Amino acid sequence: MLAPSGAPARYAVAGNPVAHSRSPEIHAAFARQTAQALTYERLLCPLDGFEATVRQFVAEGGQGCNVTVPFKFEAARLAQTLTPRARLAGAVNVLRFDTNGWTGDNTDGAGLVADIERNADRPLRNLRVLLIGAGGASAGVLGSLTATRPSEIRIINRSPDKARALVLSHQAWADQHGVTLSAGGLDETDVRYDVVINGTSSSLSGAGVPLPDPARPVLASGGVAVDMMYGAPAAGFLAWAREQGGAQACLRDGLGMLVEQAVESFVLWRGVRPDSAEVLADLRRQVDGKNGNDGTDRAAPVPPMEAAS
Repeated sequence: MLAPSGAPARYAVAGNPVAHSRSPEIHAAFARQTAQALTYERLLCPLDGFEATVRQFVAEGGQGCNVTVPFKFEAARLAQTLTPRARLAGAVNVLRFDTNGWTGDNTDGAGLVADIERNADRPLRNLRVLLIGAGGASAGVLGSLTATRPSEIRIINRSPDKARALVLSHQAWADQHGVTLSAGGLDETDVRYDVVINGTSSSLSGAGVPLPDPARPVLASGGVAVDMMYGAPAAGFLAWAREQGGAQACLRDGLGMLVEQAVESFVLWRGVRPDSAEVLADLRRQVDGKNGNDGTDRAAPVPPMEAAS
């Protein structure tokens, strides 16, 4: 069922947790900027009730939703149609509902790359990239990271077999782009990487980020470190990265990625592309202002929020 003719289109973010999600603010700002009539809400889904919650939302007129932890793989299984990047990832962070059924896309990678390359002005081509984690978030960004043609992407995970499976699913894509993919355990790193990305969500549950041994050199001096989480969950990883990369390291939480992937979601739903710069700047001021920060230190902790999707 679609929204009644003339009624604002309904969208949402579905996940667990979602209480502190900034996505409603972001999409409301995009709607004002592009003169689109829509509403955007939060859907807290029981861990065993994602499908039922989303189907109820669709029955009530929902036209699309973002999907965050821990439901990205389940969303991919439920979608009748997958975009090429969602099919490659095997994970979905945005669904569109229309007369053709459920279409699943994955905009995480596009959002991450846009934040690093455009917002931080750090091109990824020919760099060495380390990706921590092999779950839905990492699966969602690996294809887009590979398309930027870094020299190498290494995936490390508590379970090395899971990291190897992610490499295997992306090997043909990596070969096509001339990128070396490899996988291993958390302490199986023997070089310094230009870019280190935390794709885990362990800190949301209070488990802490599964980082390599702090005594082991991992991030190059002045390198780029990105946590896909933002707010308080990102603070531990970014503090580790500051120790690793020094004062010149480029540290980014997932706020920029969140806004940039939301741009791609908005395009899928509405067919128009909003400008992210002003929305990201406003959101950053809100977040930093709430914590007495001047906005220059990306590692400053802020209240717990959702993963960047």
